[in-house]
Amino acid sequence: MKQITGINHVGLRVRDLGVARAFYERLGFDFIVGPIGPEPVAVMEHASGVNINFILNASSGASESNLLMDVPEKHTGFTHIALEITDVEEVKRQLSDHGIAITETVELPDGTVFFFVRDPDGNVIEFHKPA
Repeated sequence: MKQITGINHVGLRVRDLGVARAFYERLGFDFIVGPIGPEPVAVMEHASGVNINFILNASSGASESNLLMDVPEKHTGFTHIALEITDVEEVKRQLSDHGIAITETVELPDGTVFFFVRDPDGNVIEFHKPA
């Protein structure tokens, strides 16, 4: 469809809004509103225009493991969000300053670099620097 102009938001199911909010604020996201609606949902947005909706109905006993990434059986579904960056070393430094561990780094022959972190609920975030 030619009418699609971009991604409006990403929805992430989380256990605790306060914990999720604190983590994503360290990544530069601002809290907009929430909880609102029947699910309920809270919204954060980055100055770059990336919008995240936190779905606040995770089971209280839910595991921190990620069903799509951490089990041998490979289920269908969205596995991660990729945030494009301009400076690999600066982002790595900021993550380290905030105590956020990088789980894997990949460098492609063309110069593309990407690396991954996990949020407190086990959701995977990729930081992607194109060649």
